[in-house]
Amino acid sequence: MKPYPTCRHDMATLEVLQVLPMKQKVLESRIRIAEWYDYWEGKVYVSFSGGKDSTVLLNLVRRDFPDVPGVFVNTGLEFPEIVKFVKFHDNIVRLRPKMTFKRVLEHYGYPVVSKKMAQYIGEVQRTKSPHLRKLRLEGIRKDGTFSKLARISKKWQYLIDAPFKISDKCCNVMKKDPMSKYSKETGRKPYIGLMAAESRERMSGYVINGCNAYALTHARSAPLIFWSEKDIWEYLREYDIPYCDIYDKTDLERTGCVFCAFGCHLEKMEKNRFQQLQKSHPKLHRYCMERLGMREVLEYCGIEWCDESLPYDMPDDEIVETVIETLLEEGEITKK
Repeated sequence: MKPYPTCRHDMATLEVLQVLPMKQKVLESRIRIAEWYDYWEGKVYVSFSGGKDSTVLLNLVRRDFPDVPGVFVNTGLEFPEIVKFVKFHDNIVRLRPKMTFKRVLEHYGYPVVSKKMAQYIGEVQRTKSPHLRKLRLEGIRKDGTFSKLARISKKWQYLIDAPFKISDKCCNVMKKDPMSKYSKETGRKPYIGLMAAESRERMSGYVINGCNAYALTHARSAPLIFWSEKDIWEYLREYDIPYCDIYDKTDLERTGCVFCAFGCHLEKMEKNRFQQLQKSHPKLHRYCMERLGMREVLEYCGIEWCDESLPYDMPDDEIVETVIETLLEEGEITKK
């Protein structure tokens, strides 16, 4: 195997990159994009969700390498506007997960709080190991040492006794597994739209692996790792790049899976994502709350699930019509 290109990726370097002006950031990103492309001899792809970050990423990659495919996983949890926007682009491979979201919820559990907390809570709900239970509840390892990061926050320990299962498996099943299967079958390595400013975990990931993580089991390039939300919007507007209109219809900052509750308790907007969903997509909101059981889950977690100033009642036949309309739009079924 060829030696990996070397590049500094300590915290000091990240901080320098994060304060660069837009034109310099674009140049730095394009350098890393080219290094990744050259190392894998063009066997690369862009992980394209249809959101604003991956829209910028796709544009940057195709400025120099226009034939690089984008790969979109239609989980069945996307906003209709996202699905339409993806169709606007050429050379996009569309994938689907093996399981529906409803089946994932039934089999594994609900995605609440955060990926790490959901993992830990789910482990305690399922385990028969007293050692794992002690680790997750008290942070005590087998050797008696203490790890604060290995335990469930006291704030969320009550969720262990919730009348529903909790799990972090949703993202793996719905998104990562189809992408990994595509990578394995084609030999292509992804560009992804991660930014260090989004979380401590992603910041730590940069310090360990840098922008281009050649040595990871699932190698990946994150050429936007030193960008910010402000940079994304500046790039879109400066270069007049079309983006999905869901951002103009709502106050949402992220447009991931519509029904995901990860991080919902941290949102500082006047109305959280589910309350906004009720206003922008009332049928999807009703389907989410009643058919997928999210109403009970959110109430148990102390998270507002509806806007009381808006109507909520909807006949069941309208919920079914919503699902049928979505399947027709995505080409999963055809009219007879």
